[in-house]
Amino acid sequence: MNKSFDVIVIGAGSVGVPVALAAAARKLSVLVIESLPSPGQGNNKKAIGGIRATHSDFGKIRVCQRSIEIFSRWQEEEGDDIGWMSNGYSFPAYTESDERNLKDLMQIQQEFGLKIRWVTPKEYETLVPGINRKGLRGATYSWEDGSASPLLSLNAFYFKSLSLAAEYRFRENVQDLKISRNRISSVITDKGEYQGGTIINTAGNNARGIGALAGLDLPVFPDNHEAGITEPVARFSGPMIVDMRKEPGSANFYFYQNSEGQVVFCITPDPPLPGIDNLSTSEFLPLCSRRMIEVYPRLRNLKVRRTWRGQYPMTPDGFPVVGRSREIDNLINAVGMCGQGYMLGPGLGELVSRIITAELCPDDIRILKSFDPYRDFSGMEQFK
Repeated sequence: MNKSFDVIVIGAGSVGVPVALAAAARKLSVLVIESLPSPGQGNNKKAIGGIRATHSDFGKIRVCQRSIEIFSRWQEEEGDDIGWMSNGYSFPAYTESDERNLKDLMQIQQEFGLKIRWVTPKEYETLVPGINRKGLRGATYSWEDGSASPLLSLNAFYFKSLSLAAEYRFRENVQDLKISRNRISSVITDKGEYQGGTIINTAGNNARGIGALAGLDLPVFPDNHEAGITEPVARFSGPMIVDMRKEPGSANFYFYQNSEGQVVFCITPDPPLPGIDNLSTSEFLPLCSRRMIEVYPRLRNLKVRRTWRGQYPMTPDGFPVVGRSREIDNLINAVGMCGQGYMLGPGLGELVSRIITAELCPDDIRILKSFDPYRDFSGMEQFK
């Protein structure tokens, strides 16, 4: 059994698997260590599938634009149906302040090359037939955004990485990092010890714990979010709908109809619910259903199949922590995805592979300024 690798990735989730894929594609020997039984069994399988470049920052926009290219071309180039749809994202405005903020942000997004425009209430009703137009002032619409199945896509990325000779160890827990002269000389698990030229922390909820093994204090703090899915029905709706209005118990909510005809929905709790608790609550469905039916009345007769709970590993400013450690020469952190690891993952995997091989381009350097582990965290991602 090979115990020495060019790259060791800790965590086989939304970011870890794409990192392994991109590194293996560069002919690097890769080992991925995962405590769970198979890839994507943490928060990846709890994602609702939305993939957008509609962010407020160059870094997230550029990485997600690349992710969209990968998701949208995957079936054509690799042959796997991952449920991709170019259904777009929309942010309707029902208040004057939301309209102003969305239009101001839209100008920045267009400067960064995002395909997005403002649509009138009448145009929006064409995109989302039956939307509640009472008080509707219009919406932003980014038509190149889309969605795909988190289960199918990560499974496709995993098998592709295997075909490129990446190796995985499942049901294996990282217990320690042996450090010598400011380098991780070996990764110690409950089943063995491995040497790696570069160690990548993509441990999701457990990112802070892995960082602590290297003497780092990573500002990644999971909080809990719930989601649900309905029975499948004939297609009746287009883009993801993100309602940014704050109401008691929720900061915003969002939903869309996926490639199989099911409506998938999620809410951002307010105040946040810190920690890791995977038990569904009785409060979520009544709260989210009321808000959804208010915005889109034709949803009222759909039957909900199930609900579930997962986590957003958050940072103080809503931006990921990605980059080389100053303290540990061969450690790269790619953590704190703030609930967007699924959409960031493919583009971020390629970026991390270029960090490993020291082949960063000017855009990469600009992106990494947004994700700098040593920033002051005083900014704030809009509409996160």
